[in-house]
Amino acid sequence: MMSLQQLAAMIDVSAVRADSNRNDVQKTATLARQQHCVAAFALPAFTAELIELLNGVTDTVVGGVVGFPSGAETTATKMFQAKELTQLGCAEIDMVMNIGQFLSEQFTKVETDIHSVKQTIGSTPLKVILECNYLSPDQIKTASEIAVRAGADWVKTGTGWVAGGTTVEQVQLMKQTVGNAARVKAAGGVSSLDILLKLHNAGAERFGIGYKKAKEILTEYQENPTRN
Repeated sequence: MMSLQQLAAMIDVSAVRADSNRNDVQKTATLARQQHCVAAFALPAFTAELIELLNGVTDTVVGGVVGFPSGAETTATKMFQAKELTQLGCAEIDMVMNIGQFLSEQFTKVETDIHSVKQTIGSTPLKVILECNYLSPDQIKTASEIAVRAGADWVKTGTGWVAGGTTVEQVQLMKQTVGNAARVKAAGGVSSLDILLKLHNAGAERFGIGYKKAKEILTEYQENPTRN
């Protein structure tokens, strides 16, 4: 049976909506600190403050978002942002694939974009956001393959900004495609413990969740520890 600590060790708690403010970032840090979440994320303008808030916490890393949420920045811009965030102290980077180029079937450009960011951050783990709700199953498979070829350590379902949540089928397809070459993170619509456990059983090992829902899920699990 999974412990509460093991559950928290799969949650990337975040305040990455357009309207996420300083108070939200502070609450994200508090939850991460109290529940020992594996990682915490804020939008770039608040990332330095989040790092400061979690100073001295050894079981939570701070991650940074690159090309968020559209993925449409130039590659040079993404590289600069990734470098800036890692120099600030981010221990992971979640970048958005260039969705428009992918849908235009400019696959070489998409792969180069991802590879360039990975080269910039070196051994720092890179999660590539595919934004699956814009993609067909075949496109999800192709995008996952491109991300792995480009050096992604993780493939991630979405930013959480697009309507519709992550599905079991999306996670299963991504996991089947990447195998052991990368790991799968689910984000967007992970709004309950039941959904999280279903996605975990489908192959997701990390979950990007806003701090409000993350708190509800952890509280629910604490009250019902035999549900997994």
